[in-house]
Amino acid sequence: MAFFRKKKEIPIGLWMKCPSCGKMAFTKTVEENLHVCPECDHHMKVNGPTRVKHLLDEGTFEAIGADLQPQDLLRFGENESDKGDSYEEKLRKTATKAGVSEACTAGRGKIDGRDVSIAALDFTFRGGSMGVVVGERIALAADDAREHGNALIVIATSGGARMQEGALSLMQMAKTSATLARLREAGLPYIVVLADPCTGGVSASFAAQGDITLAEPNALIGFAGPRVIQNTIRTTLPEGFQRAEFLLDKGYIDRIVHRRDLKQELASLLGFLSPSATAEEESEEPAEAAS
Repeated sequence: MAFFRKKKEIPIGLWMKCPSCGKMAFTKTVEENLHVCPECDHHMKVNGPTRVKHLLDEGTFEAIGADLQPQDLLRFGENESDKGDSYEEKLRKTATKAGVSEACTAGRGKIDGRDVSIAALDFTFRGGSMGVVVGERIALAADDAREHGNALIVIATSGGARMQEGALSLMQMAKTSATLARLREAGLPYIVVLADPCTGGVSASFAAQGDITLAEPNALIGFAGPRVIQNTIRTTLPEGFQRAEFLLDKGYIDRIVHRRDLKQELASLLGFLSPSATAEEESEEPAEAAS
C-alpha cells in the first residue's frame, strides 16, 4: 500500500519578489525594512497611510479631508464598454484593492515631538494621479500648516493629472500652487520628498515648489518620461537621466535620503527651519528652572 505525504501549503503573501532584482524575501522582513529590498536596496512603492506611519510619531496622526471622496463629476466613460466599468466603478475597485479611498493621505501629527502638517501621495491608487480630491487634500494640508504655524511636508509620487477628471484635474496645479504661495508668505517651511516615480502635473506644480527638496534613491523624477522625451527629440539621453542621482548632480534636488534615515533627516530639518522648542522641551523648562 502506497503512502503519500500531504503537500504542505505555503500561506499566501508569506514571500514577495523584489521588482528590481527579482530576489525573493520574506514579506515581514521587507515590511520591517520599511519596504526596502534587503538584497538590492530598491525602495518599493508604499501607500499613503504607510508613509505616514513611517514618518510620524506613533499615535499623533489626525486626518484632514478624509470625508472628501472622488466622484465622476464629468460622467467620464459612463457608456463605455471597457469591461463594463464606469469611472465610479473603477474607483470602487481601486479603493478595495489599495485599501485607501484616494491617492492622497493628508493630516497633521508630530515628528520627533514637533508639530507638522503632512500629505502623502499613493502610487498604488490609480498611479497616484491627481484629481479634484487629491488637489483639495494637498490644499487643506497647506492651509492647516498656515493656520497652526506648522511646517508642511509632502511626499510626492504620481503619474500626473487624472485624465478621467479632465480640466478639473489640471486646475489642481494652480490651486495647490496658490495655497503654497500663501504658506510662503506666512514664512512657514515647505519640505518635499520625491519618491519613485514623480511625473506629470504633480512634478510641475506642488512637487517642484519645496523650500527643501529631498528624494529617495533612484527615484524617477520629471515631467514626461525618458522614453517620450527620447522619441520626441530623437537623441540618446544621458545615462541615469531623470533619476534622483542625476538631478542631484544638476542641482534640482537638495539631498537623496534613504528611507530608513528619512524621519531623522526631516526632524533635523525641522529643527533648523522651525527652531522653536518642541512640546516636550517646553514642558521640561519650568522644572529645570525651579531646580
